[in-house]
Amino acid sequence: TPSIDGSGTISPSGSVSVNQGGSQAFTIIPGAGNRISDVLVDGSSVGVVSTYNFTNVMANHTIQAKFAPIVYAITASGDASGTITPSGTVSVNHGGSQTYAITPGAGNKISDVLVDGVSVGAVSTYSFNNVIKNHTIYAKFETIIIPKITVFTINTSIDGSGTISPSGSVSVNQGGSQAFTI
Repeated sequence: TPSIDGSGTISPSGSVSVNQGGSQAFTIIPGAGNRISDVLVDGSSVGVVSTYNFTNVMANHTIQAKFAPIVYAITASGDASGTITPSGTVSVNHGGSQTYAITPGAGNKISDVLVDGVSVGAVSTYSFNNVIKNHTIYAKFETIIIPKITVFTINTSIDGSGTISPSGSVSVNQGGSQAFTI
């Protein structure tokens, strides 16, 4: 008598009659996204096998095929200047999804995110969808550099009778503009 536990099939299914001394083979096939986790014959494990053959049958027997989802690992890490959540290794069932949040620390920004060693840009979230293999995700961060602005001074003066506005010393940022009325 065959039975299953999980997603898969055992063939033939249902009770099978076998003449005394005869043989009967069974084929075990996991469902999509699943794997054979164990096969029990008369309650005892015979391991992870895809076929089992009863030979020289002299008594009634049972065969149970156990199936479990295929599980993949996604390993997340990053530079110390920010966080990736969740971090470490996360298990995801075959066909499943997992989303990551990438957050720079104070004074930093995301410089790049690498998925399986390939850049996906400076993204703040990344989702793995329909997972069918192991993956890695790595977040790179960099310090935000505020450029120093150079300030120049324009000194005004007059020669004769008249005015210039603004007058005196006028500060102007590098690349900036300043108008004067004479």
